[in-house]
Amino acid sequence: MQLVWPRAEHLPSYVAALEGGWSADNVRGAVAAQEELARIRQDANGFIAAQVDREARGGAVTLPDGSTVARIPGFRRWLWDDTGFCGVIGLRWQPGTEALPPHCLGHVGYAVVPGRRNRGYATQALAQTPPLARAEGLRWIELTTDEDNAASQRVIAANGGVLVERFAKPAAFGGHPGQRWRIVLT
Repeated sequence: MQLVWPRAEHLPSYVAALEGGWSADNVRGAVAAQEELARIRQDANGFIAAQVDREARGGAVTLPDGSTVARIPGFRRWLWDDTGFCGVIGLRWQPGTEALPPHCLGHVGYAVVPGRRNRGYATQALAQTPPLARAEGLRWIELTTDEDNAASQRVIAANGGVLVERFAKPAAFGGHPGQRWRIVLT
């Protein structure tokens, strides 16, 4: 498995995953997948270009409760193996600080296509992220998980993550219990 920058030749495999019911958005799920498919149909090249948005020029971000917030800088890399698209990992940040706005629960988010899970792909993708985060000036990255997401917690722990706190997610995310993890970048 390798991380690739999204490109036109990768798009058919990405679209197939979306059409198959997968979404990188683990909260908005199918709604988010349909929104992405509509953006791809409208402007595939624009969609691909928007996967790297270091200046936060893209439109507002829709939260799970339907509210919208300003975008922060970030980019997505796609997980790719010899069979095609496997998932996504994203990095987001605020320039000059590790602090994130309250509506952004972590620096890193990832999702693996169901048929490619349990192969260590999320662990490998997260392991490749620290140099990318350091290049953006970050000294550490934070990730959040649901309290009951043991698989994601194992991925983070395998990459040196330390549980920082248990907290209630903001109301826009349903107020459910969550965990905040930190990986110090060396």
